[in-house]
Amino acid sequence: MAEPILRPRLTADGSFSLFSDRHGEGFHSAAGALAEARGKFVAPAGLERFATSRSLRVVEVAVGTGTNTVALLEALQQRRLGLRWWGLECDPEPLRLARADTGFRRQWTASALAAAEALWQGDQLLWGDARSRLPELLAGLEGRCDLVLLDAFSPRRCPELWSLEFLSALARLLAPQGRLLTYCSAAAVRRSLETAGLQLAAIRGPQPAADGAWSGGTAASPSPLANDGCLRPLTAMEREHMASRAGEPYRDPDGRAASAAILAARQRAQAASAAESGSAWQRRWGGQRNHRAQRSAAAGAVKQDR
Repeated sequence: MAEPILRPRLTADGSFSLFSDRHGEGFHSAAGALAEARGKFVAPAGLERFATSRSLRVVEVAVGTGTNTVALLEALQQRRLGLRWWGLECDPEPLRLARADTGFRRQWTASALAAAEALWQGDQLLWGDARSRLPELLAGLEGRCDLVLLDAFSPRRCPELWSLEFLSALARLLAPQGRLLTYCSAAAVRRSLETAGLQLAAIRGPQPAADGAWSGGTAASPSPLANDGCLRPLTAMEREHMASRAGEPYRDPDGRAASAAILAARQRAQAASAAESGSAWQRRWGGQRNHRAQRSAAAGAVKQDR
């Protein structure tokens, strides 16, 4: 019998997650699937910005186990906000495994889980390659979305969903005050989002370093983002990382390239670049004080233990 490609695991906060043998990464930080959903997607959404009874338009890229969907629904219900939701996902197996797991179902309020089930069973969950399905959403949602949640596997494992072209298309979904949220803090992704015309902020990590450099992810918007309990401006260290060769975007001009081809093309572009190398950037920002933040940024976006 073949070994399972997806293996269930319990994260540190007791919540359900999966590990993908194919990608060599977990679906969530080992610190907790629930903690990640609430800290990197729900809290930075700034739901307090919206008037009661408003229905938010949300696009979720890489639905996975559905954890972000239900976490958002719980928060919306608490604030008496509605939801108009669209999801992009290529593989139905993660969601099937989560929905069949008793522990996963017990994580949620009955009303939020029921609402999520209705979404997952509807025709607004678009299956297949997100690159080919996204134009269907742009046709009706361009410039109208309050939130875009991007939770794909890390850029070095799934570069096709972190390319300049794909991120630029996601940016077109956003309303003027809309926010794209992701756990990813990779320099290449941040530079691409900025190139797409978005303004950036770092999502504050759960245990920020003394200098504030430790990032829990990235928020991007057509409008300036607040410096508050969830978001902060990028540091000089992060800005200089974006300008280094580490910030070289992933490119996928026709939206059909394989992962290996995208990674190889980026390596060639980095080799030809006159920008500062990532190793030189690390040396300039060296020292014990910034070591943890450097490791996170240089790793490029991988969720902790992903």
